[in-house]
Amino acid sequence: MAVTVLLSAAEPERSVVQIITFSQQPVYDLPWRFDAVRRSGGTGFVIKGRRIVTNAHVVGWARQILLRRYQDPQPYLARVRFVGHDCDLALIEPEDESFFDGLEPLDFGPLPKVRSTVVTYGYPAGGEQISYTRGVVSRIELQTYVHIGNRGFLAVQTDAAINPGNSGGPVMQDDRVVGVAFQGMPGLENAGFFIPPPLVEHFLKDVEDGRYDGFPVAGVRVVPLQNPAYRRFLNLTQDRVGARVDSLLPIAGTREVIQPEDVLLQIGDYEVGSDGSTMFEGNRVFSGVAFQLAQHGESVPIKLWRKGEAVSTSLPVEVYEGDRLLGNQYDRLPRYYVYGGLIFTPLSLDYLKTLGRDWRDLANQEIVYELYYRRHESPATARTEPIILSSVLAHPVNANFKVTGRALVDRVNGVRINQLEDVVRAFAAATNTHHVLEFLPNGALETLNRAEAEVAQEEILATYGVPKDRRL
Repeated sequence: MAVTVLLSAAEPERSVVQIITFSQQPVYDLPWRFDAVRRSGGTGFVIKGRRIVTNAHVVGWARQILLRRYQDPQPYLARVRFVGHDCDLALIEPEDESFFDGLEPLDFGPLPKVRSTVVTYGYPAGGEQISYTRGVVSRIELQTYVHIGNRGFLAVQTDAAINPGNSGGPVMQDDRVVGVAFQGMPGLENAGFFIPPPLVEHFLKDVEDGRYDGFPVAGVRVVPLQNPAYRRFLNLTQDRVGARVDSLLPIAGTREVIQPEDVLLQIGDYEVGSDGSTMFEGNRVFSGVAFQLAQHGESVPIKLWRKGEAVSTSLPVEVYEGDRLLGNQYDRLPRYYVYGGLIFTPLSLDYLKTLGRDWRDLANQEIVYELYYRRHESPATARTEPIILSSVLAHPVNANFKVTGRALVDRVNGVRINQLEDVVRAFAAATNTHHVLEFLPNGALETLNRAEAEVAQEEILATYGVPKDRRL
């Protein structure tokens, strides 16, 4: 007869899970293809509701997920229930409910204090047994989350070792979870970071309706307002309060409420300092954290200084997808279109990384400018989805094509290319004998014989093993 053993709070390691993931990522410059299957390891832990918390990067692009319980040789198949790639958190569940027999869920504690001691639990690479490391909370501030690459959230730094494989494991204090281990920092010794309870609680609340929306953004960029003369010009008497609104994202709700050159004085209960920071649970951090406490679709009370007067209003916040191409993308296959052997795909960070680790030095600077800077410096000319000619599949129909790849597409048959669908329409609507393509930055022109390209299309796809000419 099976015996169920209940666990005491002094044995949290029994509720810590080893995760083995077999994943396969797409190849962004040949976007119908996939890399080889890769095996990696991580950690998770059991919480209320018979769920397991881990990092999104532990299960991203997963083909198969296996779980192992503490000191148990039996592997269990698992699946992803919810994943938040922005905040690098995920909930997974075993396919066999008996996995939870005898396991007690771990409870969450508060944000730990700086200089307090924490213990990380996990399965770092190089061993099959659980590992424990003790350390001190060094600081609490906003950090860029490496997994997504273009979002910053509250993070806690500790000198407790956090190595590959520790990811997703609980960081404990007084037998309660005060964080989820998730990343290190290149160049820093004895420094690891964990996701604090406010973010984990936000993620868990978000999925209560059966869907993960994500962390909202205010769409506001604030800069310090510490020039005494400028503050006097604005009739601001408090020297330490208020940061200037420098720019706004193209979000309708934000633009209806806030204007450039407004001064942001308060967000919810949090006063905004003249350097753009606020006090959050005893830690001075960037004031954007106050907006991140809200859920998608909620409104946040704010106080502004506008034209010499204080204005109290509220700002609706929502998830923003307009900068998706600037970050790492997951669980969404890359878009592409192949015509006449020419491979068209959106310009993105994932595409640039196909150039290698030193892509910043190797990429054409016009391409980098188009992706990262034009939207801020010249928004009227920015493209919704810049398109790259990734490469050319060699065939007699394109034998004399001099632009062989990695070129930004400006126009096709006179149509300005703002997104991938424009390329498809421009070729389909053509009536001339030749297609004309224009590329940036030098205005290079190339042509394809339209009739020959139409005849060769199926042969090119079959020759190079391209299953379909498009994924839109």
